[in-house]
Amino acid sequence: MKVAVSGSHGLIGNALCNYLASSGHTVFRIVRGRSTGDSNSITWDPKAGTIDKEKLNGIDAVVHLAGENIASGRWTAEQKRKIKESRITGTSLIAKTISALAQKPEVVLSGSAIGYYGNRGDELLTEASNPGFGFLAEVCREWEDSMTPAAQAGIRVANLRTGVVLSPKAGALQKMLPIFKLGGGGIIGDGRQYMSWVSLDDELKAIEFLLTNRSIQGPVNLVAPNPVTNSEFTATLGRIVHRPTILPLPGFAAKIIMGEMAEELLLASQKCQPTKLLNSGFKFSYPKLEDALRQALQPDTNAFVQ
Repeated sequence: MKVAVSGSHGLIGNALCNYLASSGHTVFRIVRGRSTGDSNSITWDPKAGTIDKEKLNGIDAVVHLAGENIASGRWTAEQKRKIKESRITGTSLIAKTISALAQKPEVVLSGSAIGYYGNRGDELLTEASNPGFGFLAEVCREWEDSMTPAAQAGIRVANLRTGVVLSPKAGALQKMLPIFKLGGGGIIGDGRQYMSWVSLDDELKAIEFLLTNRSIQGPVNLVAPNPVTNSEFTATLGRIVHRPTILPLPGFAAKIIMGEMAEELLLASQKCQPTKLLNSGFKFSYPKLEDALRQALQPDTNAFVQ
């Protein structure tokens, strides 16, 4: 397949480009800036509303992952605006552009997140569950809705509601590791909040699976089938790095340090199941947390992350 990928310099996007290329697909990176003459680059400027639509014409699939890092800084009003705008503006541009192409892609996989569900305690969440409340839930709803023009044009659309992707190169695990290795790890809040996670390997495999499985559309929970509580995650990571995990971060302290971001990223509970993937026959390589963490923490464990 000829696959165009936005957000191709992020953790998932870059690994995905390398993974798809190794599987025999032709990959086009959607990149910001002026054209470099690279035949496998597609330039765009979401703020200006421009994209090289001629290079998108005839592409088989689009994987749209671009967006401001939600954990890059405290959620000031300006940062929240950037987070929302980076997703809505870029998604709308891609959706409207591919909808108008003479040769439309067969499928577009568009980024989303399990933040869609808000804080739901121990409720088991499937793709059929209602949206929750809060800033991230609002962003995810609008993010997914922004791809509506593509679906209306007859393109198969799947919204990737991704959980915590386990990689020491970026994201939550990267931030946790130095603390845990120094023996400073501990539960956050009461530790009872659920974390829905996925190995980077399974994230990449699932995306390729969704590209070729024509029966799947709409929201897809891209998480492993065994969510864990923060307490379980903490104990497992501590055991793997051979360090105690006796220094908790109380919920009130997390809120003082991080504000609203702590409530939605650290203290919110989302117990998600990948119902559509499982019902479609997808097999996870790392369905259990300890196996996934051990694999992630092996040196040079993932050849697709550079």
